[in-house]
Amino acid sequence: MAANTHFPVRYQFADADGVRVFYREAGESSNPTLLLLHGFPSSSHQFRELIPLLADKFHIIAPDFPGFGFTEIPEERKYVYSFDAIGKTIVDFVDVLGLKSYAMYVFDYGAPIGLRLALAYPERVTGLISQNGNAYLEGLGDAWAPIRAYWDNPAENRQAVKDAILSLEGTKWQYLHGVKDPLSVAPEAYHLDTLLFERPGNEDIQLDLFLDYANNLALYPDFQAFFRETRAPVLVIWGEHDPFFIPPGAEAFKRDIPNAVVELLDTGHFALETHVAHIARRIREVIGGEKA
Repeated sequence: MAANTHFPVRYQFADADGVRVFYREAGESSNPTLLLLHGFPSSSHQFRELIPLLADKFHIIAPDFPGFGFTEIPEERKYVYSFDAIGKTIVDFVDVLGLKSYAMYVFDYGAPIGLRLALAYPERVTGLISQNGNAYLEGLGDAWAPIRAYWDNPAENRQAVKDAILSLEGTKWQYLHGVKDPLSVAPEAYHLDTLLFERPGNEDIQLDLFLDYANNLALYPDFQAFFRETRAPVLVIWGEHDPFFIPPGAEAFKRDIPNAVVELLDTGHFALETHVAHIARRIREVIGGEKA
């Protein structure tokens, strides 16, 4: 599938919830909206290759969460970084943009944030793509061990988590682990992520979010109730070598959504870095209704 050159990406900001939210937009607004929600430690940049492959079919919106990418938080806003807070910002963001219906692509942090949006407006969700976007306890892999220790004893483990994860080597490992050909992964992705979270104050933001992630687990039953009630098409497409969100988390979707399409890919956490054309085709087929 060749990139569509007729729909250039627009890079812009929207004021929502007292935050200046950066977002990428492409495609005609008359087309069905596809909301792309990124994960840690990335931003809407992770969708840079996916957007041109879908912009003829969908109206695409891809925001940067507070604390990530190029979204700006005024100091006077005194933003408290938690998944509830980011979820509220994204709810306000879709309202400011006037989005009344949308399919959602959720990945990593984008899952608990996007599913909060789904709980707020379940009637608006026209489709769901979960790419390593977890909502089940069995989906949490062994790579969570340092963060689980942090949950149990924050004061004692905060520095250890920072040293293990918030570094160029830690970010590079997330991109390359489980990838058959590491030379196929663009190095600017993990370098940009690292440069952005190394901005003054941002490492503490990320550590606060690691600690708060435990609160997402308490919402899993609510997310699963949404799955049981939705009639929207669901594509669960998963890098099977992801050490954070492991394949049982993908297969678990079938419990609550028997008609979900579940597909495991021979890659790691950042599946778009290696399988973007395939994922785009499957979105067009499962969510967009195109024939295989």
